[in-house]
Amino acid sequence: MTTLTPSSSQPAPAVAAALRIIHWLEQVPYAILALPLRFAVATVFWNSAMAKLANWETALELFAEEYKVPVLPPEVAAYMAVSIELTTPVLLVLGLLTRPAALVLLGMTTVIEIFVYPQAWPTHIQWAAMLLVLLCRGPGKFSLDQLVRSRRDHSQLE
Repeated sequence: MTTLTPSSSQPAPAVAAALRIIHWLEQVPYAILALPLRFAVATVFWNSAMAKLANWETALELFAEEYKVPVLPPEVAAYMAVSIELTTPVLLVLGLLTRPAALVLLGMTTVIEIFVYPQAWPTHIQWAAMLLVLLCRGPGKFSLDQLVRSRRDHSQLE
């Protein structure tokens, strides 16, 4: 509902200003929005890998005593986790294989939420939200995925 000034059919100045701001915000390209999403989620997992690598013995102990991922032996789970946490952040920052990287991290987040720290769902839902946007919309224009796609499309036209 638009608030009208008493003497005209124009919206009140404050409403008009708010509408202009909303219109301006809606024009922000996804490519700009995708960058902080990619970098933020990459930072979370990269920092986790760095913490594990800083003290590998403690990391192994955490996997054996606290994390207790089902099915996998603690050592295998630790190596898998650190491998994922080292590779997928690099892929996200570069915007290379972004959707597969986001899917892998979404799976990892799900495992962490269900089996390791279910009480940390407010944090995990933030990670999942960022990852779902990247999975559904991709990395945006400023990415190696886009460069590969445009080169592939260009070569198919020749």
